[in-house]
Amino acid sequence: MENLVYLKPNVVIEPLIGRWYAWPHIISPATASMNIMKRHIEIMNSYLESPELHKEAVQDPRMLGGPFMDYEEDRSEDVRALLESTFLNQKEEINFSLAVRKLVLLLNKEAKGQSLEDFYSLVPDILKGYVELIYDLNGNPSFRFYEHLLYNSNFYNITNQSIALWVTNNDSRPFCLSTPRLDEENILHLNIPFEDKFIDELGKMKRTPRPYKEIREMLGSLDDAQESLFKSFFTETSVVPYSKYEGDKIRMRYFGHACILIETKDITILLDPLISYYGYQSSVDHFSDYDLPEVIDYVLITHNHQDHILLETLLPLRHKIKNIIVPRSGGGHLQDPSLKLMFNNIGFSNVIEIEEFATIKFSDCEIKGIPFTGEHSDLDIKAKICYHVMIGDFTLFFAADSRILEQKLYKHAQSLVGDVDVLFLGMECDGAPLTWLYGPLIINNLSKENDQSRRLSGSDCKRGMHLVDIFNPSEVYVYAMGQEPWCEFISSLKHTEESNPIVQSNLLIKECLSRNIISERLFGEKEILYNKKK
Repeated sequence: MENLVYLKPNVVIEPLIGRWYAWPHIISPATASMNIMKRHIEIMNSYLESPELHKEAVQDPRMLGGPFMDYEEDRSEDVRALLESTFLNQKEEINFSLAVRKLVLLLNKEAKGQSLEDFYSLVPDILKGYVELIYDLNGNPSFRFYEHLLYNSNFYNITNQSIALWVTNNDSRPFCLSTPRLDEENILHLNIPFEDKFIDELGKMKRTPRPYKEIREMLGSLDDAQESLFKSFFTETSVVPYSKYEGDKIRMRYFGHACILIETKDITILLDPLISYYGYQSSVDHFSDYDLPEVIDYVLITHNHQDHILLETLLPLRHKIKNIIVPRSGGGHLQDPSLKLMFNNIGFSNVIEIEEFATIKFSDCEIKGIPFTGEHSDLDIKAKICYHVMIGDFTLFFAADSRILEQKLYKHAQSLVGDVDVLFLGMECDGAPLTWLYGPLIINNLSKENDQSRRLSGSDCKRGMHLVDIFNPSEVYVYAMGQEPWCEFISSLKHTEESNPIVQSNLLIKECLSRNIISERLFGEKEILYNKKK
């Protein structure tokens, strides 16, 4: 009888598209096309012009998160090959991006408030049938996509999706938006789309062993070196099984960044999953995916940024997630792709959209959407929401990276939901400029001054205290600061005690403590127990 094997706890299942780290904006067809053209191709061309410049830039802490490839040695030949394959395998997306640019320039020049009906004949051919031309109420021309159709077109090509399997032994990794995953001896690339059930079966094997032959048969042919590498990812050594929480309190566990697990003996809720690994050398104590329950009733996603939707975490957990709740998008606008469509097309069939002030009820739990303002550079983006969670009489408010631009909005919200027991607030209050994340989507000229003023910023002390004053929490936790070492490759943040977000969060914590409010900035791991109110 063949021995049973487990997937090693520190094996990474890394999702890639065209060898670039997969995040939502390179899955949704329209945003993917723009990022391929204005991010990937530009970075590759820049690297080929001067690999030395890139190598120097990544050594400079001030350049952290910049458009620079991070390789120890010159990989010009590999990058050149990747660039050539991009033009070959993603030509539909490149042509789509060029057509979008042409359409924007056409509308800017010709649409002056007259009927747009005659403009449909001028829409680039490859966009015809996929866009609706519109004005806003002030006569500014624009368009929206029929996004469902894009997922059923040549512009969504799952053959560009793959996974890379490798073993991590530390927290270090190049910044994911700037450095593609090239061939390495210790990395196995598998041309498997994200919807493939192989990912679910592989993810299960971290806890549930099976014969190696069974998982191997799910793959196609491998050469001898690939076969040997794949087999090395498995072990007969079991790990400590998860012990289900059976207590009578509310248990909250902080996994790092914005990831919080809420547990009672009856329900589990996981927010913004970004989870590190077990069994490797980390400089910080942390929970891992082995600290997750066998079933996750609800995953809550706050917004469509790469540090809050980590597919590397979500895809291997897909088999145990009963429901995933996402904010409803704005309906086809380029900057605001549908999260529901994105998740549906990568194999999640249990996706629920929630709107502002809408409520989802189950058991003795209630989840309500609260407006999420700021942190999106003043763009018209609807796919962002804060969560008010009520379990029995116990209430939590997850404000994520919301920047409290108008405190009266939250006074209105408080009149609906009342005070809260525990507040979680992100305070990355400096934030990158608009173009750092959304630059590939922008076609019209944007001045440097305006770019710098429109930042991806959360709350500072003053704005954060507005929420404390309004919702009167008994506990306040600052989170979503991107400070854990395993978050750096996705957040590109490395603060010091003098950094403004740290200074501002220290001020908020000090003020809360002076009011006898329990408060701290979360880091690494943290377990919080809270008694239900009677």
